[in-house]
Amino acid sequence: MELMEAIRARRSYRGPFAPTPIPREDLRELLEAGALAPSGCNLQTTRLIGVDDPALVKKLAEIYGKSWALTAPAAILLVTRETPSPSGVSYHVHDYSAAAENILLAIAAKGYASVWIEGQIRGGPDREMGRLLGVPDDMTVAVYLPVGIPAGETPAAKKQPFGERAWFNGYGK
Repeated sequence: MELMEAIRARRSYRGPFAPTPIPREDLRELLEAGALAPSGCNLQTTRLIGVDDPALVKKLAEIYGKSWALTAPAAILLVTRETPSPSGVSYHVHDYSAAAENILLAIAAKGYASVWIEGQIRGGPDREMGRLLGVPDDMTVAVYLPVGIPAGETPAAKKQPFGERAWFNGYGK
């Protein structure tokens, strides 16, 4: 799939998945897409965990607590820690955000579906997921991505018209 086609095809999918396993090589490529994302000051603060063990995938979905996630055949977790750059600013949120978007585009390009889950796992589920997967205590599971082939429709979100969000040579022009 061509890049702009993948960007236009990407959807946030919160529905049941087909019971088709994700080949390990595909999961590896999704992780590679995340690892190749840009990183503030090249600190590369994001770590990636691909999960294709059915028992672990199910346990992650149980921790998350949404029944549709139980049908996912795989998951990807993005793990980070606040890491000051030489100027004292941490770019860890930017880093995992860039990695997540790369992964989501790769997911779309391969014909799979997912949704970026972040805020719903903060404050407890993130730590439980981390413990399950052996994440060091000084790191945080920032993003959980259930991955699979969608078993249902993946309707597009209604987007504001391009001309209301993007301009040339000045705001609103």
